[in-house]
Amino acid sequence: MTDNKTNGITVAIDGPAAAGKGTVAKAVAAHFGFAHLDTGLLYRAVAAKTLTGIDPKEAAQTLAPVDLEDPTLRSPEVAQEASKVAVIPAVRAALVRFQRSFATRAGGAVLDGRDIGTVICPDAPVKLFITASPEVRAQRRFAELSGKGIETSYEDVLEDVRQRDLRDMSRDQAPLKPAEDAKQIDTTEMAIEDAVAAAVALVEAKRG
Repeated sequence: MTDNKTNGITVAIDGPAAAGKGTVAKAVAAHFGFAHLDTGLLYRAVAAKTLTGIDPKEAAQTLAPVDLEDPTLRSPEVAQEASKVAVIPAVRAALVRFQRSFATRAGGAVLDGRDIGTVICPDAPVKLFITASPEVRAQRRFAELSGKGIETSYEDVLEDVRQRDLRDMSRDQAPLKPAEDAKQIDTTEMAIEDAVAAAVALVEAKRG
């Protein structure tokens, strides 16, 4: 899974919502020319289809690339539903196959999510766990939603973040936790540029 051709490798990045893992993943992928997959979008896309009345298992098994372009995927409603469908074994099984296939592509791949280093790519040579305090993550998500014109309050966003953390960390299948050999990067008081630099350095060290 990790011997990607042309000196590419698999980079697994995990962490809770709004910790900065997506930003770090995109930057690392761009720096090295690796492909990038935001695996959370897969679950959000399934959730969005589920909210229209489609069975979650069917939604996962019939997921198409166009589904990842749905503009509602970043809404709070879809986010909450995503952490609910993510605990369904049939949904996870369908999406695990997709993610593992992506991770083996030639030229290197960066996947970010909640169980990449522990379940999807347990033998990835680079595993990162990006985290930050719930309060800081809620501030970031509140600013993001406000910037998109989505009306909400910081208090509601903080409660949403805490509920998602609890659900993600306590689920039976693939709970959110750092892989034993993952390098942790806490962005609570760290500029995102510094987090990216730290991640790039770790990948460089593994590539040799």
